[in-house]
Amino acid sequence: MTQPKRASMDLIQEDYDSKFRFVLLAAQRSEQLIKGARPRVDKISPKNAKIAMQEVLEKTIEWGYGPAPEKPIEEAESE
Repeated sequence: MTQPKRASMDLIQEDYDSKFRFVLLAAQRSEQLIKGARPRVDKISPKNAKIAMQEVLEKTIEWGYGPAPEKPIEEAESE
């Protein structure tokens, strides 16, 4: 078995636009694990937060920015 990746700042900055995004993704996934979702990686720890961070680092979690808004809010309010 290979050693799991550690959540170093270098890895986070390469794969995600900010540390904040990484934390948000891991927090959302951790909540899913708490509610009963199955881990997508080998359990490295009994703690859901560490499992979630590992899943995010190994890119087993899909995410995106979502669709762009049709109109800026300022333009929609002025009409």
